[in-house]
Amino acid sequence: MKHNVLKIHPKDNVLVALTDLQQGEQITFENQTITLKTTVNAKHKYAEKDFAAGDYIYMYGIIVGKAKLPIEKGAAITTENLAHATSPYTGKRESTAWQAPDISRWKDRTFDGYHRPDGKVGTANYWLVVPLVFCENRNVDIMKQAFVEELGFAKPNPYKTLVQQMKASYEKGEHQKLATLGLETIEQEGNSRFFKQVDGIKFLTHQGGCGGTRQDSEALCALIAGYIANPNVAGATILSLGCQNAQPAILRDKLAAISPNLQKPVIILEQQKEGTESQLVTKAIQETFLGLAEADQQQRKPAPLSALTIGLECGGSDGFSGISANPAVGHVSDLLAALGGKTILSEFPELCGVEQELINRCTTDANADKFVRLMRTYAASAEAVGSGFDMNPSPGNIKDGLITDAIKSAGAAKKGGTSPIVDVLDYTEQATQAGLNLLCTPGNDVESTTAMAGSGATIILFTTGLGTPTGNPITPVIKVSSNHRMAQKMADIIDVDTGYVVSGEKTIAEVGDDMFEFIIEVASGKVKPKAVVLNQDDFIPWKRGVSL
Repeated sequence: MKHNVLKIHPKDNVLVALTDLQQGEQITFENQTITLKTTVNAKHKYAEKDFAAGDYIYMYGIIVGKAKLPIEKGAAITTENLAHATSPYTGKRESTAWQAPDISRWKDRTFDGYHRPDGKVGTANYWLVVPLVFCENRNVDIMKQAFVEELGFAKPNPYKTLVQQMKASYEKGEHQKLATLGLETIEQEGNSRFFKQVDGIKFLTHQGGCGGTRQDSEALCALIAGYIANPNVAGATILSLGCQNAQPAILRDKLAAISPNLQKPVIILEQQKEGTESQLVTKAIQETFLGLAEADQQQRKPAPLSALTIGLECGGSDGFSGISANPAVGHVSDLLAALGGKTILSEFPELCGVEQELINRCTTDANADKFVRLMRTYAASAEAVGSGFDMNPSPGNIKDGLITDAIKSAGAAKKGGTSPIVDVLDYTEQATQAGLNLLCTPGNDVESTTAMAGSGATIILFTTGLGTPTGNPITPVIKVSSNHRMAQKMADIIDVDTGYVVSGEKTIAEVGDDMFEFIIEVASGKVKPKAVVLNQDDFIPWKRGVSL
């Protein structure tokens, strides 16, 4: 039987509105009838009992807040009556048993990927051009202008056509037509690429490499090394000025540590050695073209699903994200863990309140202790500048029902499913263990997705309830909607709609299974996610300061 409210966990003392509920409406759920004291919009929560000031509110079976003042049964839970609160956490207290999902449907399945000499398998075949320091951003842009259109990697720009139409109408004096001109559809590129087996040349720019701390420059080198080592990358061109903190020697050391048997072409050019800008860019273009020709010899071949590494991300979350999209992604994570693949759960500020559960899922005490240390260090650095994890929810999160960081985190953690945590990684460390890995990153969407690709993710699942137009340069990002309305309204960015869970049409497992099928198609190059079609190549290194 479908209800208009939901109780997520038996221990919870609030109910989630699945549709807009009106003040005075009587809601019967689990043999209890409650008269609503206030209007409760869809995605928001209301009290199942009377709360006194100081009482704890539970969702997902854990503490997610504390009543700031008395709350009547049937009243909406809001920022005015609820404060952020969580349970304390320590080291590992117990071991949790895991019931692995049935993988008989998937155990003999494969995807068509790019097999690299070091044994890894990519879902794409990109060439990377990236500077070691912001001083080289301009030269990277010059190379981009030279390569993209000439080699057929440019995608049509319908907005350019729109401006041309508006210009023509304006010149003719047809001002009334300006607001009525339409926009052409953005289509996927055809077979115009000169190098057919190369998915693209990705030109990354950033503001780091010098002027900050030496630790930030070293972390940048480690991140770039992770991108080069990512199996979605066939090779790379690195531009260095010469005098910056982020030295080529540091990059080479990081690469050697990550992948001693890399065997990929990596071109490193230094402007202060090459001479003029013209000499540098000319040599970079010549050697990059030859590298692209080599990358074009790669062919997709079958690989087991265990060769996949999937990043688990959420951004622009809403009150349904932790009910539909995130648990469905969690089901996918469990499937891949059972198949011997790797998944990565990041965004440490959005694991606030669920720490003890995650600690108990760690397979070793060392990983549990490392997670505790990373979380406490991160939280302390935020508090040191007058912030804190409790300030993580954005205005959009709050408007759509995620009114404390603990509520947001409890739902966000569902992306990690229920499998054991096999490793805990600091920023830029590589995912090498089969199963679920925790990676220390900010909750910021792009900083987090940037980090997951740098730690080896070859596919990223990105859930959203409000709509987030972002992607990654080298790792295909599959955008997953938590609700039907947003999937329909922003269809240009959404690949998978999990709103069927909210509407009661499908189970979490059914939606997760459908998502896994889509992942295989994307990993095989048969389908391009919307983020790839739209060239959403977002790249923001974390400077390790306070970023929530």
